[in-house]
Amino acid sequence: MVTTHTFTSKGDVAYAELRAQILSGALPAGSRLSQYELAAALGISITPLREAVRRLSGEGLIVLDTHRDARVAQMDMTEARELFETRRALDPAAIALAAVHRTPADIERMRAAVARLLPVTRQWGEPALLAHREVHQAIYCASHNTVMIRLLDDLWDKSDRYRRLGLELQPGAGPRTRDFEEHGEMVELVVAGDADAAAALMRRHIDMSLTAAALAAHEADVPTGTDTAGSSTAGSSTAGSSTAGSSTAGSAPADPA
Repeated sequence: MVTTHTFTSKGDVAYAELRAQILSGALPAGSRLSQYELAAALGISITPLREAVRRLSGEGLIVLDTHRDARVAQMDMTEARELFETRRALDPAAIALAAVHRTPADIERMRAAVARLLPVTRQWGEPALLAHREVHQAIYCASHNTVMIRLLDDLWDKSDRYRRLGLELQPGAGPRTRDFEEHGEMVELVVAGDADAAAALMRRHIDMSLTAAALAAHEADVPTGTDTAGSSTAGSSTAGSSTAGSSTAGSAPADPA
């Protein structure tokens, strides 16, 4: 599913476009933003572009220095940990609600999304990441909790940069057969109304995610192909000694969740 945005101003258009480019990695972490060039590329004046930059600065995605130069914020492993921990708390709750509130239309949407899954590897790239997101969005929507859906959509967006970082790790290069199996299993548990089992599987699913892999690699000082992973320390605790540390550093492939 492609998210549809309703824009009320050129500033909204610029905000959505810049945000998408930052989260997808099209505008790399640490890169300088030429605001006049960006405005020209978007076909807008500099004023709405600056409005968008200010909004993204407020979200921590853009850094403005004293000379008003703008740069894409470096990736921060403390933020990655916080995103991971929050998703680990909310995703199981969302799928448990989905197991209670799912409708026939929800079931059809979830199964259709699973059928469109692709291996999340460098070879498949963006289409695979979008297909994977579609499954999780279908599960979120089946919860019929609009506050939780909004929170999880935002968490997913902000996790994308770290998800791509995890994909650069060696375990992320192979086909993820377990990923396919778990998505299908989660959906069928929702269909069966088994909230407890669905929540437990979702928690394990996130524990094996690409964000967890990036965290584990950072804490183990494993090279990731980029120097932005170390822009801040992730703290003394890992993503869970029974989760990110052991599951992502070994031979088991990481899940992109």
